[in-house]
Amino acid sequence: MAVDFAVKVIELVKNFETDRKHYRLFEQIEASSTSISMNLAEGKGRYSKKEFIYFSYIARGSLYETMTLLEIFRRKKWISTDKYSQL
Repeated sequence: MAVDFAVKVIELVKNFETDRKHYRLFEQIEASSTSISMNLAEGKGRYSKKEFIYFSYIARGSLYETMTLLEIFRRKKWISTDKYSQL
């Protein structure tokens, strides 16, 4: 699910019809959305439940970062409220 979410976010950003002067925000949302699944995978690949929990917390932080950026994009009208709700 986390990988699917990242792919959807990347596709969304790729199709933005806005000037690219905000490229840093676009790069950041791509990074934060992919970080979710990467941290879950890294935690799963560790040797203890404690490490998995630690990386799950990091993934959760990346999710909140991504959702904050999506909220900014919604308020800037770069994405619709419906698209925001879908994600």
